[in-house]
Amino acid sequence: MITPWDGQDFAGAKLAALVDGHILTYRRDNKPGIPWPGLIDLPGGGREGDESPALCALRELHEEFGLLLPEQRIWWARPFPAMDARSGSLGRTGWFLAAAITRSEVNAIRFGNEGHSPQLLGLDAFLAANDAIAPLQQRLRLVLEAPQNYAVL
Repeated sequence: MITPWDGQDFAGAKLAALVDGHILTYRRDNKPGIPWPGLIDLPGGGREGDESPALCALRELHEEFGLLLPEQRIWWARPFPAMDARSGSLGRTGWFLAAAITRSEVNAIRFGNEGHSPQLLGLDAFLAANDAIAPLQQRLRLVLEAPQNYAVL
């Protein structure tokens, strides 16, 4: 299910990069003043320029994990209220997207300099983790309810 982007401004985008019943994650830095310090997070971040939600999420995936995915890999996208009011996002929209990745792409990851401990977590483990960002867990549940087979490219 892809909700078409209407061209409206948005705060940023997060991406559920899925492969073989797993999701690509990392742990946020534990620095004072940043949102969600020390928690398990997904690729994504703030919008730059006039990016679409898909281009924002894919740019962030490249910056954070070194992965270049074509936009056609995205099979789920939907707007939600932005997650972090501290960054001026109160009342703004954020996007959550899902895309399929391959094991060979996971093996090619070059992790960036934000956060640490990149890993593939089983979907059940991510959804049950007490130290994951709760709104992302809730959004992933919606993705997994979709009738699309996300594990097959």
